[in-house]
Amino acid sequence: MRFTPRVPGRARTTPAAAGRGQGNGRSKGKGKGKGREKAEGAGRFGQLAAALRTPARPGEPLLARAPRRWQRLLPFTVAGVFVVVLLPVTVAVLTNDYRLGGGWAGALGVAQTVPLLLAVTRPVPAWAAVLAADLAGAVLLGFTDGVAGRPWPWPPMEIVGYLVLMACLGLRESVRTLVGVWLATGAAGVVLGFAAPDGVTNTGALLFVLGGVVLALTGALRGLGDARQRIAEQESISGAERARRTLLEERARIARELHDVVAHHMSVITVQADSAPYRLPGMEEPVREEFAAIAASARESLGEMRRLLTVLRGDGSDGGADAAGAAGGERAPQPGVGRIQQLVEATVRAGQPVELSLAPGVAEAARADPAVDLSAYRIVQEALANVVRHAPGARTRVSVTHSAGEGEVLVLVVNGPAPEPLVALEGAGTGTGHGLVGMRERVRLTGGTLDTGPLPEGGFRVAARLPLTSRTEDSS
Repeated sequence: MRFTPRVPGRARTTPAAAGRGQGNGRSKGKGKGKGREKAEGAGRFGQLAAALRTPARPGEPLLARAPRRWQRLLPFTVAGVFVVVLLPVTVAVLTNDYRLGGGWAGALGVAQTVPLLLAVTRPVPAWAAVLAADLAGAVLLGFTDGVAGRPWPWPPMEIVGYLVLMACLGLRESVRTLVGVWLATGAAGVVLGFAAPDGVTNTGALLFVLGGVVLALTGALRGLGDARQRIAEQESISGAERARRTLLEERARIARELHDVVAHHMSVITVQADSAPYRLPGMEEPVREEFAAIAASARESLGEMRRLLTVLRGDGSDGGADAAGAAGGERAPQPGVGRIQQLVEATVRAGQPVELSLAPGVAEAARADPAVDLSAYRIVQEALANVVRHAPGARTRVSVTHSAGEGEVLVLVVNGPAPEPLVALEGAGTGTGHGLVGMRERVRLTGGTLDTGPLPEGGFRVAARLPLTSRTEDSS
């Protein structure tokens, strides 16, 4: 049991005040419940509107791809309600007002209303059946005694059913089909107008105008869905192409850097093989020939790699000052773990708070494997660039350590959340996306592992394990 001591000067809570507090809590709960119900209702309406805009495949019912079952059954329910309501009304009006025989009235009522059920899946055949039944009904009504002073050739109940049919057509068919249906409806009204009985109210123009309005509205809704679907497909294709281009560009960049690393070793092999006869006098002729063959093979391999690099560069093959400057920049020594401190200092000068933890001897250990040395530097560089771009001002910690027992370099870059909300200067999807793609490619190249992802308290983490293949091979 928990006791609360009395504090002098504190007002006691009376039962009335407690009741008022409880009442306020209940009112707030009711307000929240109403707000939640409104949100759910808006969500259902949005799903239904999206399903209406989604184009249906041939033979597929309306709203067939709606997320909820009641939404998928809604078109059949609406069509059934119209059939149940219009069928007896049509029979009664034709019998009582137009004085048509009961058998003919029943047959026309069924022929004019039941095809509305077919319009949910196949609206064009349903329209053909309804139009034929309406034309037959107009001809029969022209010979009755009660047609004078009444709407003809389309009675009001026929207009309602025909407009429902137009809505089904507009949501399913192409613009060419809708125009053809609309013109056929107008042509039927014009032809029947020449044989109109005396004293009738001609409704041919009314159905023609109302049908055109319904077709235009539903056709525009379907056109909006088609446009959104095409935009989504185009965005998907553009995203896949952008990802593919990014991957190819990053692989070409890695290939160029690897060429620089391997070319250094090939050059050393060539120099050592060529200078061996001078450094080691007294060699026999077969040994000299062997060193000469090694130098020739190394020189030939180096030439092939340079030709491959020329193909990969591409943009600098036309010469000129810019190309020469770019080529000169790519001939510069590749950075490694030893230059991470300079990279961090440059980032700090740019206004980004970064702490660096560089284990003793890690630079020398990484230098033994040029691929790991370069990959570690690039991973830190890309991670810091992402922090500056997506979380400016966030505190960042960079740690590069060396596990001598397992023979690997561990790279860890962790940043906290941005101190202020970031204002997006570019639209989503406009970036090149080189960062994480390049990290994965480099880690895959060295046979290591990469772990990236957001942190629960905010921020982001990049952790890479890069095995030193040269040390592993030496120990094996």
